[in-house]
Amino acid sequence: MTTGFFGDIPTIRYEGPDTDNAFAYRHYDPDAVVLGKRLEDHLRFAVAYWHSFAWEGGDPFGGRTFERPWYPQDDMKMAKLKADVAFEMFALLGQPFFCFHDADVRPEGATFAESRARLEEITDYFGQKMEDTGTGLLWGTANLFSNRRFMSGAATNPDPEVYAYAAATVKSCLDATQKLGGQNYVLWGGREGYETLLNTDLRRERDQFGRFLAMVCDYADKIGFTGAILIEPKPQEPTKHQYDYDVATVHGMLQEFGLEDRVKVNIEQGHAILAGHSFEHELALAASLGIFGSIDMNRNDYQSGWDTDQFPNNVPEVALAYYEVLRAGGFTTGGTNFDAKLRRQSLDPEDLILAHVGGMDTCAAGLKAAARMLEDGKLEAARAARYAGWNGTDVLSCDLETLAARVEAQGLDPQPRSGRQERLENLVNRYL
Repeated sequence: MTTGFFGDIPTIRYEGPDTDNAFAYRHYDPDAVVLGKRLEDHLRFAVAYWHSFAWEGGDPFGGRTFERPWYPQDDMKMAKLKADVAFEMFALLGQPFFCFHDADVRPEGATFAESRARLEEITDYFGQKMEDTGTGLLWGTANLFSNRRFMSGAATNPDPEVYAYAAATVKSCLDATQKLGGQNYVLWGGREGYETLLNTDLRRERDQFGRFLAMVCDYADKIGFTGAILIEPKPQEPTKHQYDYDVATVHGMLQEFGLEDRVKVNIEQGHAILAGHSFEHELALAASLGIFGSIDMNRNDYQSGWDTDQFPNNVPEVALAYYEVLRAGGFTTGGTNFDAKLRRQSLDPEDLILAHVGGMDTCAAGLKAAARMLEDGKLEAARAARYAGWNGTDVLSCDLETLAARVEAQGLDPQPRSGRQERLENLVNRYL
């Protein structure tokens, strides 16, 4: 028996690029083999529970616009109705995974113990639905930013009681993730930063954050969690500065606290842009540093200047991102989640389905283009040719005096060579 929320919307199936059916995939054929692997296994799609089912359509100038039968989620009956609808959507889309925050899936209790018990109850409910549908958990995480207690951060809060509450919350969420067979656990520090240096002790807050990460890793080991521990880099918004600003910042912090071999990153496209980077830059850097884990493939509205979490619709951007994912060897425990946050005027259940259909199709088209780039080999050949002069050289093993003497003795006068960027950009467009 279904909830009826999605009416007569059919199961979404692959019909090919020429179909006129809005409720069909044009590019996402989960069984298509690309680079020797099924497309579903390359992309590892996960529906994000929060913006799909917890988002109410509000903005800073107006409240809720969506009318969902589980609003407000103020008791477990409503939480289970929301779960029923969510798993109906998972079945319609046919994606293999989902992901969630604790606050998305259960109402807040009057005490921490009550909140934990509610999370445990919905975890058991999820477990049965996962068994019935075959949907897996890509990752779980804790909401350590919405409640007013976290207004000054969680791990970086000046109040040790808030720090302890955050630690207890993460423990409960990690327990739930473990019980559901989650393949990753994400630390998403929405407010792990500061508003002003006038009241901030940077050293203390960084030390608190480092200790918090170490505790999470230790507990994951204690309970036998074999998935990856991930940090999602996030610049500013809502704080002026975040301690996990971008991939490079996170890696430096991990090195500082000796966690660079234990923690990886979940990189969001929208956060990369807000940090002043391209998404492919963040992916390539994470891979080069050995901390690439998973991706959040949503986009911003480039006119708004903040993180709007819309579904991806730009194939060229997505193709460059998946090119870096494929160059890194693809996902292991990670995958592709995207928020598909509806605009507040998109009221209907079909809007929610079509946002995911469009996002999944865009990702599939981008990955197939990226695979063509990699198979053709021209981009990699151009990259190798640019650095060919380093083959067999001992320059890096020399000191300054040796190199200075060599330049003078050989009369070296190196001339610049074109980077051929225009040629390469044109080449990329041929694969799209």
